[in-house]
Amino acid sequence: MARKYFGTDGIRGLTNKAPMTAEMAMKVGMAAGAHFVRGDHKHRVVIGKDTRLSGYMLENALVAGFTSVGMDVTLFGPLPTPAIGMLTKSMRADMGVMISASHNPFADNGIKLFGPDGYKLSDADELAIEALIDGDVPLAPAAEIGRARRIEDARGRYIHFAKSTFPDDLRLDGLKVVVDCANGAAYQVAPTTLWELGADVIAIGVSPNGTNINDQVGSTAPQTLCETVVASGAHIGIALDGDADRLIVVDENGRVIDGDQLMALIATSWARSGTLANGGLVATVMSNLGLERHLAAQGIKLIRTAVGDRYVLEAMRGQGYNVGGEQSGHIILSDYATTGDGLVAALQILAELVRSGLPASELLHRFDPLPQLLKNVRFKGGKPLDDAGVKAVIADAEGELAGKGRLVIRPSGTEPVIRVMAEGEDANQVEAVVDRICDAVTAAAA
Repeated sequence: MARKYFGTDGIRGLTNKAPMTAEMAMKVGMAAGAHFVRGDHKHRVVIGKDTRLSGYMLENALVAGFTSVGMDVTLFGPLPTPAIGMLTKSMRADMGVMISASHNPFADNGIKLFGPDGYKLSDADELAIEALIDGDVPLAPAAEIGRARRIEDARGRYIHFAKSTFPDDLRLDGLKVVVDCANGAAYQVAPTTLWELGADVIAIGVSPNGTNINDQVGSTAPQTLCETVVASGAHIGIALDGDADRLIVVDENGRVIDGDQLMALIATSWARSGTLANGGLVATVMSNLGLERHLAAQGIKLIRTAVGDRYVLEAMRGQGYNVGGEQSGHIILSDYATTGDGLVAALQILAELVRSGLPASELLHRFDPLPQLLKNVRFKGGKPLDDAGVKAVIADAEGELAGKGRLVIRPSGTEPVIRVMAEGEDANQVEAVVDRICDAVTAAAA
């Protein structure tokens, strides 16, 4: 059954445009609260946010919705998304909420919901909440309306948790680290965590003003980080996104390292120490074939899923893996977190850097990626991938790449775009294949 409001990662959109309005946020609070009011105990929801200006509006609207159905609300203020998952569970809350649009511009915002186990909601829970949003939610009697309070030490709790994932026998003394917090949710916790572990910290993207989140900083805009690492002579650079569930690393030469290389390092490290569950790594169809070959050479399996960290997590939980993620830098380490956690993943990378004594440029180059090209084809309507001519071109391309490359073609889940990705051993061949398919899709959509 198709979902009306929830996408692949909560409800998201342009602020003050449906569905991301104060009215909708209040309805979500009422509906989600009613769905999770179970039993006769006093119910509680915890709420965190990133640094977007609209966070104040949505936070207040959610509080009104939750309290109106009898839920108490605990407010954390700006905190990373993974912190909300962790604190939901540790505080025995009935559910958690993160107000964030992740790496999107400040004008967007979103609502991500967590269950009492600290994991993002299942499709079934989201569908049940959607039905309540469009229905009539029973309100609490006047004497049973919920209360709201703010917890001032939430940042400290998350910092303590993050530090607990770093090996007890290691310190970051002598390591100069540039950390880019995207003017987002981790602008206080990430630099403090690294400093407390002994690093010489240079922090950028730590001056949020409500409108500069992800603006030329963070994991999706690493140029400033690259320049700062080189200019300061730092050993490594770390970039988080607006809600700090994504990580990109920069080596001492200013070279950007993507999630595939980072996952390769963590997986091989954990395999060596005997902590890699089920002998494998979960990644999406977008991860480079070079990663798959690198892991196979070391006896590590690569399990591929559809694009989206929720699908990675589903495979991890369903098949017993504890490392997974995406090329974009969402890395899930389920021994520690219920969702992607950029800071915790960064600490694993820093631990390996300390242990190895190698420069980041050498440590983080685990394999040579195969040439990979992704192009988007926008169309006005219809289903161009069902066209017989498009199917024939795709079949020819698959035959051409068989045994020496891959082809991934998928419609976007959020806009009228067909994404065409190919990779192989010959960059010219890859480009030619992608262009042929794009031309066929364009012609079919005309």
